[in-house]
Amino acid sequence: MRSWVTRFWRSLSAGGLVLGTLFFVASLTPTLIPRTYLTQGVLSGACFAVGYGIGVAWRWLWTYMELPEPRERLLLALKISVAAACAVIAILFLWWAAEWQNSIRRLMQLVPVTSAHPVEVCFIAIATFLVVIALARLFKGISRWISERSGRFVPRRVSKVIGFAVAILLFWTMANGVLFRYVLHLADSSFAAVDALIEPDRPQPESPLKTGSSASLVRWKELGRAGREFIATGPTAAEIRAFTHADALEPIRVYVGLGAADTAEERAQIALDELKRVGAFERSVLVVITPTGSGWIDPAAMDTVEYLHHGDVASVAQQYSYLSSPLSLLLEPEYGSEAARALFAAVYGYWTTLPHESRPKLYLHGLSLGAMNSERSMELFEMLGDPVQGALWSGPPFKSRIWRSVTEHRNAGSPAWLPQFRDGSFVRFMNQNGDPGPRDAPWGPLRIVYLQYASDPLTFFDYSDFYRRPDWMNAPRGPDVSPELRWYPVVSMLQLALDMAVSTNSPMGYGHVFAPEHYVNAWLAVTDPQGWSADQIAQLKQHLAARARM
Repeated sequence: MRSWVTRFWRSLSAGGLVLGTLFFVASLTPTLIPRTYLTQGVLSGACFAVGYGIGVAWRWLWTYMELPEPRERLLLALKISVAAACAVIAILFLWWAAEWQNSIRRLMQLVPVTSAHPVEVCFIAIATFLVVIALARLFKGISRWISERSGRFVPRRVSKVIGFAVAILLFWTMANGVLFRYVLHLADSSFAAVDALIEPDRPQPESPLKTGSSASLVRWKELGRAGREFIATGPTAAEIRAFTHADALEPIRVYVGLGAADTAEERAQIALDELKRVGAFERSVLVVITPTGSGWIDPAAMDTVEYLHHGDVASVAQQYSYLSSPLSLLLEPEYGSEAARALFAAVYGYWTTLPHESRPKLYLHGLSLGAMNSERSMELFEMLGDPVQGALWSGPPFKSRIWRSVTEHRNAGSPAWLPQFRDGSFVRFMNQNGDPGPRDAPWGPLRIVYLQYASDPLTFFDYSDFYRRPDWMNAPRGPDVSPELRWYPVVSMLQLALDMAVSTNSPMGYGHVFAPEHYVNAWLAVTDPQGWSADQIAQLKQHLAARARM
C-alpha cells in the first residue's frame, strides 16, 4: 500500500498541479452564459487537465534539456506541500463561484443562486480530469510503442520525435476522420429521426395556399419537424386584424424540407414553383430565409415582420441540415451555404424578371448559422444593377464573412459588441436597446441590420481567445456582460466554447435567444413599414412578447 502511494506521488507533476489549479480557479469565473454545476464541473475538469498537461510538458522539457533537479525526498515533500496548497486555493475560489455566476444572472434578470454546489462540481471535475488523463496516457503509450520500434533503425531522440508525430497523426485521423464521421453520422441520423416525427398538434393544412396541403407541390411529411412548425404557426389574418384594427392578409409561408428532393438546386426550384403557385410575388414584401442548422426558423422574427406589414408578406426557406447550429458551426461551417445560395439564386433570378413597379420588396433573413449562410448566398457585385432591398441577420456567428469585415473596420470609438460602420447608410448594428446611431440618419438603397447581443458566445467566440484578449471585453462593455468577466489565456477560449454549446439556455433577450420586441426595432429599420405610431409600436412589442412566452 505504501509503495503504491509513493508511486502515485512520484507520478504527479508539481508544476502540473500548480498550473492545473490556476486553470481550475480561472474556469470558475463568469463568461457570457450562466452555468449549472454540471457544465461547471465538466469545464473545470477540462481546464484542470489542460493546465496539468502544460505543466507536465514543461517538466518533460526541463528533463529533456538535462537541467538540474532537486533530490527525490525533497521533490516528494514539495509535491505534497504543493498539492495541499492547491486544494486550499481551489476550495476558497469555489466559495466565490456562486457570486460570480450571480453577476451574470442579475443582468439577465434570473433568480440568484445560493450555492455553486462545490461538492458536485469537484466530483464532476475529477471524473472529467480522469477521462482526459486516461486519453493522454493512451497517447503516451502509443507514442512510446512507436518510438521503441523505430528506435531499432534511427537514433533515440529521432525515434521519440517519430513516435510523437505518428501518435498525433493517428489521434487526429481518428478524431477528424473515422471517429468524427461516425459521430456525425450518428448525430445526423438521430436528428433526422426526430425531424421525421409528425406531431399530433400539427395537422396537415387544408387551405390550398398553405405549403404541405393537398394542393401543394410539397407533401406535408416532406417538410420535416421544423418546416411543419413554421407553416402551422404564425399569426393569421384574423389575429393581425384583431390587433391592428385594420385590413390584413393571410401571410404566405413556403418551406421545403430535405426530403423533398435530392439536391439543393432541385429543392430551390420546388420552392420557387411553390411561391409562384401561392401568389407570393404579388405581395408587398418577400423574405428569403436561411434557417438554422436544424432547419428551425425563429417565430419571433417572422411573426414580427408579418404584423408590421399587416400580413402582406411572403417568406420562403429551404432546409439543409438536421444538426444544431453550434454543432454545424464547429464541425462543418461550410455546410448549408450551397443550399442558401441555390434558393437565393432561384428567387432572385425570377424576381429580377418582374416589373420594378409591381414586384415585392426582397429581403434576406437568417438567425445563427442561417445568418452566416444567408450572407454567403448573395454576391454584392452581381446585385449592383438591381439590388435587393435589405437583410436582417440576427446572432451572426463569429465566422460570418461580412459581419467580421465590418466589425474589424468599425468606426473608431465604437465598441466591438455594437459597432458603427461609416455613415450607417449601408450596415447598422442593434441590440436590446436598438440602434445607437442617429435616428434620422438616411439609408442607402440597400439596408443591412445585424441584431446581436453582447452576451451571445456564437457571435463573439474566436479561436484567438486562446492567446489574446478580445476587443469586446474592453470598456465600455455590453449591458448584458458581467463586470466580473476577465480574460485568461487558454481558459477563456474553453469557457466560451462551452458557452456556445449552452447559448440557447439563456432567457429570452440574452445570449442566443432573441426577443420579438427587439426584432420589431430591427424590422422597422430594414423594411420601413408605414402607418405605425410610437404608441402602436410599444403595444405591438408587448403583444408579441406575451405571444412568444405563451
